[in-house]
Amino acid sequence: MKTNEVERYESINGLRAFSAIGIVLMHVLANGGYTTSGFIFDKLIPSFTQFVYLFMVISGFSLCCGYYFKITNKQITMEQFYSKRYAKIWPFFALLCLLDIVISPSMNSFYEVFANLTLCFGLLPNSQISVIGVGWFIGVVFVFYFLFPFFCYLLSNKRRAWLSFFVAFTLKVLCAVYFFDAEHVPENFKMRHNFIFCAVFFYAGGLIFLYREWLIKLIKRYRSVVLVVCIISSVGVYAFALSGNSNVLLVLFSFFLIYAIGTSGGVLQNSITRFLSGISMEIYLCHMVIFRIIEKLHMTHMFASDELSYTVTSVGTVTGAIIFSVSVKKVLFVAKNKLTTIKI
Repeated sequence: MKTNEVERYESINGLRAFSAIGIVLMHVLANGGYTTSGFIFDKLIPSFTQFVYLFMVISGFSLCCGYYFKITNKQITMEQFYSKRYAKIWPFFALLCLLDIVISPSMNSFYEVFANLTLCFGLLPNSQISVIGVGWFIGVVFVFYFLFPFFCYLLSNKRRAWLSFFVAFTLKVLCAVYFFDAEHVPENFKMRHNFIFCAVFFYAGGLIFLYREWLIKLIKRYRSVVLVVCIISSVGVYAFALSGNSNVLLVLFSFFLIYAIGTSGGVLQNSITRFLSGISMEIYLCHMVIFRIIEKLHMTHMFASDELSYTVTSVGTVTGAIIFSVSVKKVLFVAKNKLTTIKI
């Protein structure tokens, strides 16, 4: 493949789409106050919060597909790279932050919105930001964007790439057993809000990018075997109560991505997943705003059955998030075009 072309692996759309919907389902269950029970409600849906790690692995791989060769071959300037990153995320995220502060104004909210609007809040030592609480993920991802040119340097040869991955994994372990204990961080500190703890997931995506051609040939030859491995591994994660173990998820989600880049069609690649993937980040960011609106309308417990109420609320939240995302993106697109035509 030519190095000046953007490499596209359409089945990744399915991973993005299912991850975004899964996270919505988890947040609705966690915030809806439903008295449900059973494996699906007690273990499966709550574990969907871990899909943020899958997003990290995908982000590492996808950004390499789009920009690794452009940066290493000096086909794009740093100004162009960072401008594209800000333009992709900032308008939608900024609008949500302003909407949040209008709904719940306070001085603390103003401070947090200011930090949010810089997209640099991931550099704060303990950024417990309540305005668009799910936005912590944007903070972590943007630190990755800041460091991406250095990331490309680390991936420039496979020996250095593996050494960097090992260092990142070791730092992650040290964070869990030493640096993020009660003596070093406050009680409410969340490890996954810290880039050092999450860096190994981005590295995993980068390593998969380096070996993508070999992996694609392998998957095409043993597609059924790899699919069975992914299914058995997923079942094993729940059977042995490992859905909260980020090290296990690092391996599992890497398998998911490897399978996705080597397959086409099916549930991962179709018009629906392509559409949802295109607004997956927007769905992730805005779904709690939609849920709060449904909650204020007293529509989260419309039925005697909490299972039915949860299902209807989830469908409403997903549908509302999709409509909001598409509508706002269209408005922002039109506004951008109008601004570019204005002569100053």
